[in-house]
Amino acid sequence: MENKGLFRKYELVTIIDAKLTNDQKEAICKEVVEILQKGNAKIINSQVWFEKHKFSFDIKRCKEGTYYLTNFEGPTLSIAQIRAALRLKEKVLRFAIIKIE
Repeated sequence: MENKGLFRKYELVTIIDAKLTNDQKEAICKEVVEILQKGNAKIINSQVWFEKHKFSFDIKRCKEGTYYLTNFEGPTLSIAQIRAALRLKEKVLRFAIIKIE
């Protein structure tokens, strides 16, 4: 069995365009969850954090975003793989993965 490293708890904040329909937002969130699962992460909780938040500056020509908060446990070695996959998602405006102590 391959050693995937130490399992830790993380928070993922994902920002997507607030102007998208609810169906589009749900599809993007589902893709993000699939990325996490491919990285051997276990989803603890996933929810909308801010429905519509105005940016201080435009991000990819968007003025407002919807913030999603996902708590998960995952191997430390797969975090780089998860970040790389999220960077390739055009509909994800920004994201941040934070390790919870």
